[in-house]
Amino acid sequence: MADFLDEKVKEIDARLSELKPLVDEYERLSKAREALSGVGGTSARATTTRRTRARRGTAARRGGGGGRRGRRGGTRATQTLELVRSKPGISIPELATAMGIQPNYLYRVLPGLEKEGQIKREGRGWHPA
Repeated sequence: MADFLDEKVKEIDARLSELKPLVDEYERLSKAREALSGVGGTSARATTTRRTRARRGTAARRGGGGGRRGRRGGTRATQTLELVRSKPGISIPELATAMGIQPNYLYRVLPGLEKEGQIKREGRGWHPA
């Protein structure tokens, strides 16, 4: 039995030796990609943001409604803020149920309110700032 175990340990060690260079290469490539992802603003998100801003600006010049309304003018943001103030610690599913909307909308609204300093997140709940 000891011979069998020794043999298996040697097989595993041999395979680990074969894989080590590949793991090292993977880690180097991952670090290089991370370092390059923010250089020159060429990420897909940056490109999309520029295109979106250009389209919004064009619609605004034409007098169209292509731009977003200000957050303070949005009734959903205002309603969300009032609910968070009246029920500190409320979660997104609870907010959605109270407002009669789908939760995915709130995953866009709440971070904006947080960025404005109106609310803050603690665990899964949202509290007034």
